Amino acid sequence: MKKVVIDPITRIEGHLRVEVEVDEDGVVQEAYVSGQLFRGIEIILKDRDPRDAGLMAGRICGVCTNSHFRGAITCVEDAYSLKIPKNAEIIRDLIAMALFIQDHVVHFYHLHSLDFVDVTSALSADPKATSKEAHKYAKKPFRNSHSHYEAVIEKLQNFVKAGKLGPFANAYWGHSDYKLTPEQNLIMISHYLEALKFQTNISKAVAIFGAKTPHPQTLVVGGVTSVADMLNPQRLNDYLFIIKEAKDFIERAYLPDAKLLATAYRDEIKVGLGRANGNFLSVGGYEFEGDQRLFCGGVIYNHDFSKIEDFDERKVTEEIDRAWYKGTPEENEVCYTDLNEDGTLKTAKNDDKYSWIKAPRYDGETMETGPLARVLVSYIKENKLIKPFVDEFLQETDLELLDLSSTVGRNVARAIETSYVCEYIFKLVSRMIQNIKYYDTDTWVKFDFNNLQKDTKGRAFLEVPRGVLCHFVKIKDAKIENFSVIAPTTWNATPKNFDSKRGAYEEALIGIKIQDTSKPLEVLKVIHSFDPCLACAVHVIDTNGKELGQYKIKTL
Repeated sequence: MKKVVIDPITRIEGHLRVEVEVDEDGVVQEAYVSGQLFRGIEIILKDRDPRDAGLMAGRICGVCTNSHFRGAITCVEDAYSLKIPKNAEIIRDLIAMALFIQDHVVHFYHLHSLDFVDVTSALSADPKATSKEAHKYAKKPFRNSHSHYEAVIEKLQNFVKAGKLGPFANAYWGHSDYKLTPEQNLIMISHYLEALKFQTNISKAVAIFGAKTPHPQTLVVGGVTSVADMLNPQRLNDYLFIIKEAKDFIERAYLPDAKLLATAYRDEIKVGLGRANGNFLSVGGYEFEGDQRLFCGGVIYNHDFSKIEDFDERKVTEEIDRAWYKGTPEENEVCYTDLNEDGTLKTAKNDDKYSWIKAPRYDGETMETGPLARVLVSYIKENKLIKPFVDEFLQETDLELLDLSSTVGRNVARAIETSYVCEYIFKLVSRMIQNIKYYDTDTWVKFDFNNLQKDTKGRAFLEVPRGVLCHFVKIKDAKIENFSVIAPTTWNATPKNFDSKRGAYEEALIGIKIQDTSKPLEVLKVIHSFDPCLACAVHVIDTNGKELGQYKIKTL
């Protein structure tokens, strides 16, 4: 048995280490996924004013800032039983939905697409044949002129001639796992470059109601402060214009590219490459009309789509058997164990600790969460809002629902969700305009903090771009006594417990064949399909106790 170590896994947020054990044929027999960075945000939150929780929790990650800000604010509101105005909920949703769109597009093109796209192959593409190829996946392909593709090839050639490949450096070009034709590669690279512009524009939509991004400033306990933006027709028009442009890119580039991948990698999809254990978790959310929600909550076990359980928050637990902590999961008391002499993780024994990531469980089982889980749960629950989007994609690509549970399938689910969210946003704005029309302009509920409960606790369960986000707060003497976060990547990248149950990352790697262990592209492809965010998963310390700096804050 040979051990292959990838440290760090690149093109993700944070520090992730993967060790796989392969047999003589290069087939993965066991996998260990390790979060390599400890971040003590929950510890920093202790003894703080609960109203400041969002400002600090938002710093857990530089990508998921709004998600953690909202999670912290929401669980404090739950602790105090505060019901926020409808408009505040809508504005929070508008920020979140714009973030969904941004996150999914950025992940697909800039963090993951180069696992499928061979940039060097695109240099030999025929621009005219490329234009023809693009029409197989879209009626009106995005920027599909011969001259445009010629310009893209010239740009790539200039990278090569300069010897500075920039974002295309240090990859496994020419790897046998790449399956796209030169023309298909050129289509994807063209959209990769266009998505850079897309990323900038969609960020503006987040900032219109969030004041800025990353780290929005308009969310507060009790509602939002962006009432002036809500009442300004120009601000609403600016937001809608950006979303309309985003919708055009999604329908003419992103969705067609997902269809392209589903066609080119059909064999991998059908054998379930990258499939995990089939346990899916969604908490649902985002009110639409009446009892309708953008996403349904529910739990699926072992790919059994014939039955689905309702989500029960009482079944959520978190363990630290094989994570670098001791005591209880809430105490965050570190217990780091050194690596083996050869630099590999200590995993020989069932009680070896090997990750900073804690181990959340639902009713004792590891779960996969994220766009795939949301799409499957919502579809099986007959969500009338999302079902047509799924049916159309499956019909056009001749795929089945089970096929989505794969490496490429996760990307398909993410693209479907992005298209669905884009459609939903316009209806959300219409609802807010209707509220304003009938003189409902409240965005914050007034409360007297001094008269609120001094000892209480709250929780928040949210669906965010990467999956299920849980925030828990315990308040004593009007200050935070304990704060805990279970992020989507914590669910998916969980280490084994004493029960040896693999999490989604580890399970998805079992059985894949690595053609060249010095170039483990196959591993990268599987892991990247989950959109890992390690900053979220492990909440920096100097292990030698070195003083990093002293700061004095002057107060007025």
